[in-house]
Amino acid sequence: MTILVKGAGVAGLTAAFELVRRGLPVAVTDTQAQVGHGASHYAGGMLAPWCERESADDAVLRLGLSAADWWEAALPGSVMRAGTLVVAPPRDTGELTRFATRTGGYRFLDADTIAALEPALSGRFPTALFFETEAHLDPRAALAGLYRALVEQGVPFHLGRNAPPPGRFDAILDCTGPAAIATLPGLRGVRGEMLILETPEISLSRPVRLLHPRHPVYVVPRETGRFMLGATMIEADDDGPITARSTMELLNAAYALHPAFGEARIVETGTGVRPAFDDNIPRLVETSDGYAIAGLHRHGFLLAPALAREAAERLGAGPLTPTTTRTERLNA
Repeated sequence: MTILVKGAGVAGLTAAFELVRRGLPVAVTDTQAQVGHGASHYAGGMLAPWCERESADDAVLRLGLSAADWWEAALPGSVMRAGTLVVAPPRDTGELTRFATRTGGYRFLDADTIAALEPALSGRFPTALFFETEAHLDPRAALAGLYRALVEQGVPFHLGRNAPPPGRFDAILDCTGPAAIATLPGLRGVRGEMLILETPEISLSRPVRLLHPRHPVYVVPRETGRFMLGATMIEADDDGPITARSTMELLNAAYALHPAFGEARIVETGTGVRPAFDDNIPRLVETSDGYAIAGLHRHGFLLAPALAREAAERLGAGPLTPTTTRTERLNA
């Protein structure tokens, strides 16, 4: 069986990697001229199932717990297992208690322990939640790594609008993200916006989430002196430039985390449409010519490995495990 994977974002590349790892022939196609240049390009890369459980279904936690291990096995050395720190302004420490009641896997820290973990935040927050088992990675480096690994395994890539894949395929795995909104019933677009800031004044070792009452934000360290700041969630499928309102809200929240962000350079802005179902739970959907991985929402890097495993099993690479998402059949 030869499988065509449509889409070279996080869903498509993880699925292709899983299929190849299990010995199934694969080809990958994408309308973009380069891999990973859709919504995946603007992802935070947080492998944080316990933090995401605070505002998501238990399935997100269950399916995401093994994500860091999958990424480390696929790309050794790519995963940073430094945990996640969750803080709130002193006047809003009640937000930490609310957050804690909706999840697990954390411990409370006092001001001295916060300072020991993140010296840049010394004296700024009296208490915090620390999710010690969580991790993060650089999304762009991870997708580039999967691409290189697949090319080394002989997987053909057909990129760009004028490069359709030749030949016939036994099944198609649709991983086209927002492009599938028009064809999969119940799928909608959720707009996310982000900034990349650069400042030598701050150093962080792990993602930090600020529970701002109006504008919660996360800050993810990238290469030295750079930070990914995100992200909005707007019910829209518009992928146009970031708005002035969102920019101000994200920057105000970053300034609340540390005033030095007020002098940071904005080196990049970005928007992406993240498809989601009404319940915000991703699923493997059976289609007339194969399957579609759809509805990853804001959990692309966290949940793509679980969906990739399910897709591989459904396409003949082994039995379905009991910890995968449910499959829906759509009438053509």
